[in-house]
Amino acid sequence: MNTKIITKHINVYQLCAIAFAVVINVVGGQLALLLRLPIYLDCIGTILTGALLGPITGLFPNLIGGLIMGFTCDIYSLFYMPVGMITGFMAGLFFHTSWMKGIQKLLGTLIITIPGTFVSSIITILCFGGLTSSGSSLLIPLLEKAGLGETASIFFVQVGTDYLDRIIAVMLVSIIMTRMPFSLKEHLQPKEF
Repeated sequence: MNTKIITKHINVYQLCAIAFAVVINVVGGQLALLLRLPIYLDCIGTILTGALLGPITGLFPNLIGGLIMGFTCDIYSLFYMPVGMITGFMAGLFFHTSWMKGIQKLLGTLIITIPGTFVSSIITILCFGGLTSSGSSLLIPLLEKAGLGETASIFFVQVGTDYLDRIIAVMLVSIIMTRMPFSLKEHLQPKEF
């Protein structure tokens, strides 16, 4: 791929926004792991990038952050990269629609969450038998003992924790975007290819 084509369409502000999003994701993910939270906090930067720069650019923070975390401190991040990439893409598609206004934001967040949750559940079941480094894995044996099967327990936990995680991320991104100066938003506008 010709690098001149890329540099004509991605400016320094956008590259910095992607790098900042990666940092937010890595720090959030590490904080969640350290505290053994039942949420992940590793998609705030991804949703911010999708909302600011569009669906295609929303793929990059989780791709880059997943590689960094996967090769340095959390191997599970490599397996779950597609989940964050889907989330960033969905955020880019839906963040500026009527689905993300007022009370509908809860339903819009669910729309952003479901495709990634489906993929996440499949990864968790097929690759890890339901147990990962996340604090949410502690809930799966409890649900199994309560009478749900393993697959249903995994899916139920994924839906619940992913949705809660995305609600927190969407609310934070909404606050950031309302407080962001117009001049910065202007610099971050994607250019046509």
